[in-house]
Amino acid sequence: MNFGGRFLALGDSYTIGEGLDELERWPNNLTELLNQSGISINELQIIATTGWTTSELYEAIERENPQGEFDLVSLLIGVNNQYRGLSTSDYAEEFSELLSMSVKLAANISSRVLVLSIPDWGMTPFAESKNREEISKALDSFNQINKQVSLKQGVNYCDITPISREKFSKEYLAEDKLHYSGKMYSIWAKMAFDMLMKAEVFK
Repeated sequence: MNFGGRFLALGDSYTIGEGLDELERWPNNLTELLNQSGISINELQIIATTGWTTSELYEAIERENPQGEFDLVSLLIGVNNQYRGLSTSDYAEEFSELLSMSVKLAANISSRVLVLSIPDWGMTPFAESKNREEISKALDSFNQINKQVSLKQGVNYCDITPISREKFSKEYLAEDKLHYSGKMYSIWAKMAFDMLMKAEVFK
């Protein structure tokens, strides 16, 4: 398949794959799946750092100023807004700005933008001493926002939150017992791949 092959992944610790080797990151897994299917991804650029909120990611994108048009742009951001107790109203505004920026980077083709929902870190051993129900409820509020904004802008929305609640045993976790393992990220990548194929994004 004749395809330009530029993939820009935007996010935080979940996109950079905190504590893991580069090839275990979910964007790298997705790149491999696309390449195997005949959709050539020749460049994967990641702008993501552990701990970033929506505003910090926005500033980083402006600072790094990625050049040219991308054939696929992914966005997964918000867990640190929730963790720090930041407002959902600010998140709604900032996430919307980030998504508009993502669409612009994808040559203004909304179907080439992929949003992943925020996974539920409250199910991990790291949150054992915290109020898991409260965390889940808060994350649901943030995810309701990013889903509504995504649907409004016509991008692909991949809901990975349920799988993060279902699979939280040791094999799906990184050594810090907060972030996820390559096994979990491979599941996210397959979900994203299947969605992109069903949507015929690269036709």
